Amino acid sequence: MRLWQIGALGAAGTALLLVAAFPPFDLRPAAAIALVPLLYALSHEPRARHRALWGWVAGTLYWGVTCWWIQGVLNRSGGLNLPLSLLAISLFSAAKGLHLAIFAALVYGFFKRAWGLLAIPALWTGLERTHGIAGFTWLQLGNAGIDMGIPMRSAPYAGVYGVSFVLAALSAGVTWAVLRKPRVQLVWLAPLAILLVLPAIRPDGAPRSIAVAAQPAFSETGFGTRGEFESLIRKTAYATLSQAMSPDHNKPDLLLWPETPAPLYYYADSYFRETVAQVARLADAPFLFGTVASTSHGAPLNSAVMLNAEGRLDGRYDKVHLVPFGEFVPPLFGWINKISAEAGDYAPGDRIVTFPTPRGTVGAFICYESAFGEHVREFARAGAGVLVNLTNDGYFARSPARMQHLLLARMRAVENRRWLLRPSNDGVTAAISPAGLVHDMFPPFQPQIGLLHFEWIKETTFYTRHGDIFSWACFALALVLRVYAELPQWHG
Repeated sequence: MRLWQIGALGAAGTALLLVAAFPPFDLRPAAAIALVPLLYALSHEPRARHRALWGWVAGTLYWGVTCWWIQGVLNRSGGLNLPLSLLAISLFSAAKGLHLAIFAALVYGFFKRAWGLLAIPALWTGLERTHGIAGFTWLQLGNAGIDMGIPMRSAPYAGVYGVSFVLAALSAGVTWAVLRKPRVQLVWLAPLAILLVLPAIRPDGAPRSIAVAAQPAFSETGFGTRGEFESLIRKTAYATLSQAMSPDHNKPDLLLWPETPAPLYYYADSYFRETVAQVARLADAPFLFGTVASTSHGAPLNSAVMLNAEGRLDGRYDKVHLVPFGEFVPPLFGWINKISAEAGDYAPGDRIVTFPTPRGTVGAFICYESAFGEHVREFARAGAGVLVNLTNDGYFARSPARMQHLLLARMRAVENRRWLLRPSNDGVTAAISPAGLVHDMFPPFQPQIGLLHFEWIKETTFYTRHGDIFSWACFALALVLRVYAELPQWHG
C-alpha cells in the first residue's frame, strides 16, 4: 500500500472514531483508540508537510461532522442562505483542523523514542489547551471519558485535559503494539498506574436542597406583541410561584430562569422588573435569571441577575466568553450575520461575580462558557458552593449539539466537585452531581417548571485551586521533547 493511501485511511479512520465517541453516537470506548489510525499512518510518513496534510484532513473531517449543526444555526438563526452557511461551516472546519495538522507535523520524531509513548499524549493534551485561546473550544477528547471510572479520577486534579492525556496515551500504547515495537517500551505507560490510587469518583448521597427551575420554551422568533410578551412572563411567573409555594416540598433555596432566546430587559422594562421582584418576595427565595444589561457606552451585555428574597437587586454577572458569530462577529467575517437579535456586538464582561445567599454562595455562568474549564473553576475558587449554567439551546434545534453541550457541563461538575444546575430555555434542563451524573432532567422542547435537587459543597479540588497547570506542563514538555528528539540529527 502506498504512503498516500495509508495516510488517507489513517486520517479518515481517526476522524470516524472521534466522531463516533461523541453525541449523537456516544460510542465512548472509541475515544481510547481514536488516534491509532492516524498515528500508524504518521509513523510511516517521513515528510512533515504530508503529515500535516493528513492531520489537517482528519481534523477538518472530525470538526465538520461533529459540529455540522453550526450550518443549521447560521442558516436558521444567522440569516445566511444555504450556500453561505455551507461555506461558513467549511471554513470553520478547515480552521479547526489546523490543530490536528500541527500535532501531526510535530509527532514524527516521537515514534523513534521509547518515551514517545508519553510525549505523544503530552503533545495532544498541550495543543488541546490552545483551542480556547484560538477562538473556539468545544469537545476535548477527555469529554468522551465522562462515564469511564478510572480515567475520570484525573479530572479533579488535571481537569478534562487529564482525561484527554489518559485516552491519548492508550491510543499511543495500541499504536506501539500495532507497530510491533519492543514490549519493554510499554513501561513508559507505567505512570498511568497513579490512576489506581487516586480517589474514585463516587456518587454523592441524596441532596437535601432544591431549586425551582423554569424551562419556559420561549420561541426563538421572539415574544410577539407587547401583550403576548406580558402574558408569557405572567404565566411563567405564576407557574414558578406555584411550584415554589407548593406544600409538597420544603421552601426552595433558589429560583432559576434560563438564558432566553429573546432579550429580557430587567433594567429597562419596568413590567418585567416588577414581576420578577414580586416572584422573589412572594416565594421568599433568591431569584437568578438571564437578562440583557448594557455598558456605560450602551453596548449590550449578556448577563445573569440575582435578586434577594426581598426582590432587590443583589448583583450581576456579565458573560465573559462570548459566542463567535452568535454574540459578536470577528472583524474578518462581517458577511456572517449575528444570531443575536441585539443591534451591535455584545460586549464581554471582565470579572467573576458570585452571589451570596442565606444558604450558600452561587456561581452563575452563561451558556457557551461551560466549554471553558479554566473559567468555570474561578467561580468555585471564589467560594461558590453550587454552580449554575443558565443556557438557551434552542438555536441548536434537535441537533446533537444539545447533548454535546450537556457533556461539557458534566465535566465542569466533576472538575470542581460541585453540583451544577442547568436551567435551559427548552432543554436540556437538569441537575448534575459532582460525579457528573445527570438528575432531574426535564422533558425537552416543552414548557415545564420543576425541581432540581442539589447540595451545597465547600471543599475545593486541586483543579479548582490550581487550574490548568497540567495541560500547560504537557505543552511545555512536548515542545522540549520535540527539540530533543531531533538533536541526534542536528549533531550528525
